[in-house]
Amino acid sequence: MFGPLVVAAVLARHGSYHLAFAVLFVPALINLSFVLVARLLYPRPQDLETTPPDVQGSGLPRIYWIYLAGAALVAAGFADYPIIAYHFGRTGAVPGEWIAIFYAVAMAVSGSGSPLFARLFDRFGFSVLIGLILLSASFAPLVFLGGFWTALIGAAIWGLGMGVHESIIPAAVTPMVPIERRASAFGLFTAGYGVFWFLGSAAIGFLYDLSLPFMIAYCVAAELAALPIFIWVGRHANVVDRA
Repeated sequence: MFGPLVVAAVLARHGSYHLAFAVLFVPALINLSFVLVARLLYPRPQDLETTPPDVQGSGLPRIYWIYLAGAALVAAGFADYPIIAYHFGRTGAVPGEWIAIFYAVAMAVSGSGSPLFARLFDRFGFSVLIGLILLSASFAPLVFLGGFWTALIGAAIWGLGMGVHESIIPAAVTPMVPIERRASAFGLFTAGYGVFWFLGSAAIGFLYDLSLPFMIAYCVAAELAALPIFIWVGRHANVVDRA
């Protein structure tokens, strides 16, 4: 959240993108230092398990792959912020120094919302995820068609979507797979999610040059297409839905 604010401050004062991005080297080093500290404090995270797993050679359950298909659709329809920032700069809907501030707002919503979303998911199950995906699908028309304030709301909703992607969507994998297969399950899930986010971003970039309405329709349609899958998974997964 603070990185974009620093970038905005440097741009407002010096107008240099080179200097603005160079300043981000400092928080990058701090971030890497936290990873190093975690590695030194917990060199064997597998020892934190209370009961050693009974490792089996079984594959991942069918519901896992169905859920991954739904998550892939969500990823494919979720635009990266760089193309949003490019649109803001190209159209002038958002002044240049405000583009980074919009991203900071999005990160604030993502960071503050993630614990809340996770807690709601623990309590109410997949109905929370379905509602949040439905809401986050509205980011595209807001950021790509709106003016300053509408785009700000859209950026906040985009940040909400990021919070959902980072907190709920991966965490929902846990009860779907046995403990001895979780590392493989999360690795495959992250790989599939990332590949489809990349492919979706490429499609969004292509459609942006072709037709802005088509691009927005694609983003919304891809996100909404995941809802029937999530509804089915919510009914069949080993997740209690008390909503």
